[in-house]
Amino acid sequence: MKGKIKIDSELCKGCGFCVITCPKGIIKLGTTFNNLGYLPAMVIDVDMEKCTGCMLCAEICPEIAIEVWQEIE
Repeated sequence: MKGKIKIDSELCKGCGFCVITCPKGIIKLGTTFNNLGYLPAMVIDVDMEKCTGCMLCAEICPEIAIEVWQEIE
């Protein structure tokens, strides 16, 4: 099963919970500030294919800034 992650950079406050929770290590904190002055999390695009859609990142996010879709093959 594959997954797809979308992170709303304007909702994200850069807490890093998703970064340490992702079992595949495909989420990192960005280098560009959002409108609130936080460095939001982002998905490493080249590694998106490693996503299994486990939804741990979305479940741990206190700002509800992450959406996950699962693609059944």
